[in-house]
Amino acid sequence: MVVSDPLPSWHDRGAKQAIVEFVTRVTRDRHADFVPPQERIAVFDHDGTMWVEQPMYTQLAFAIDRVKALAPAYPEWHAQQPFKAALEDNLAALAATGERGAAELVAATHANDTTDEFTEIVIGWLMNARHPTLRRLYTELVYQPMVDMLAYLRANGFTTFIVSGGGVELIRPWTQRVYGVPPEQVIGSRVKLHYEYRGNRPVLYRLPEIEPVDDRAAKPAAIYEAIGRRPILAFGNSDADFEMLDWTTAGDGPRLGVLVHHTDAAREFAYDRDTHFGRLSRAVDAAPDRNWVVVDMARDWREMFAAT
Repeated sequence: MVVSDPLPSWHDRGAKQAIVEFVTRVTRDRHADFVPPQERIAVFDHDGTMWVEQPMYTQLAFAIDRVKALAPAYPEWHAQQPFKAALEDNLAALAATGERGAAELVAATHANDTTDEFTEIVIGWLMNARHPTLRRLYTELVYQPMVDMLAYLRANGFTTFIVSGGGVELIRPWTQRVYGVPPEQVIGSRVKLHYEYRGNRPVLYRLPEIEPVDDRAAKPAAIYEAIGRRPILAFGNSDADFEMLDWTTAGDGPRLGVLVHHTDAAREFAYDRDTHFGRLSRAVDAAPDRNWVVVDMARDWREMFAAT
């Protein structure tokens, strides 16, 4: 009997072989490395691991568009950073404002709506906004090899979680449809919510205050708080994922960390150490000593983006 390839968008090279070998070991009954299904937790970073993050994070593109939409009510933004940079599409100036600037943009543009209202704003934006150079909808710029990977892992008894430094409200409305990941399995940064009544109806109102950003060392803590287990498999693509992979693979028993390395300038983008978004240096340097798999996108992936 011919067995179909569970990862058809991957070339049959070292990265794919290492992942398949790991999954085979932990799912085979009576194997020394067998892991019960309830402990088969796999976590995936989002930006740069599941979809594009160049020339800027998608959440930043969304925030910039929201600044432009809201600017008529805030004329002072034209002279005030980081809003001035956003209105002028000045990414260098925006990057110079750092995490503080990004937090200001998110606090100003992701608040003052109910959760239902904001979900509708997100859905409307994703239905119309296009990537500035690839000219496709952002939800069309998810990586087919990672979509295949999610399906492969779930077929082998894994529970898959997305763990993003981005806001959960931008991700949850569409992950079930595109990734097969329900909203309760998306972990990420959040704005504070306030319970109140509008008329005679209770709502959750979004405040202009951001909870701690779910990135770097905050990722393992967020995973444990949400899941209560240490994953056995983690996928990332940048130094912001180092701690998540490090914590995952430091546990007892069989474990695996995987780094997605952006090497494909022809089909997408090639970058690592010298970039404002998705910098990869510390993590890839540490990969050999920690036995992390490094995926070379240009050589390991037959396909790039999911079919639409």
